[in-house]
Amino acid sequence: MANTKETLPVTILEDLHTSGAGYDIIRYLGLPELLGPESSTLLYFMGKNIARKMDIESISDINYAFEKLGWGKLELVKEKKKELTFQLMSDAVVYRMNAPFETDFRLESGFLAESVQLIYDRTCECNEQINKKIHLVEFTVIYTD
Repeated sequence: MANTKETLPVTILEDLHTSGAGYDIIRYLGLPELLGPESSTLLYFMGKNIARKMDIESISDINYAFEKLGWGKLELVKEKKKELTFQLMSDAVVYRMNAPFETDFRLESGFLAESVQLIYDRTCECNEQINKKIHLVEFTVIYTD
């Protein structure tokens, strides 16, 4: 499937069942060491590539994917002419922020940027702000075209 343009329905995530601990160890301990100093950038583009492989057609598809991937509950909280603001909260986010190792949300940020681009057919980038005090991640998707 690596060389095809086929996408998978977002509902395929319903059939995948894994424990979050193994995922977190790979994500936050294994990948950064493997990817080196560029891991943040590479994870962002990995997120974009994952979104391209899914049949994302709406904001509700993005919300569904975030929940099924164990990333948390994503909510669109503000829509402006050139940007969208999302908030991510859940027990999973709290656990990740309280983990004894450094965590980030670059993979999610890339996935969100590409998903919005697929839905609205506009080039975009996404930045995230982490508020550890209230265990909230705010993503700002900015249209760059």
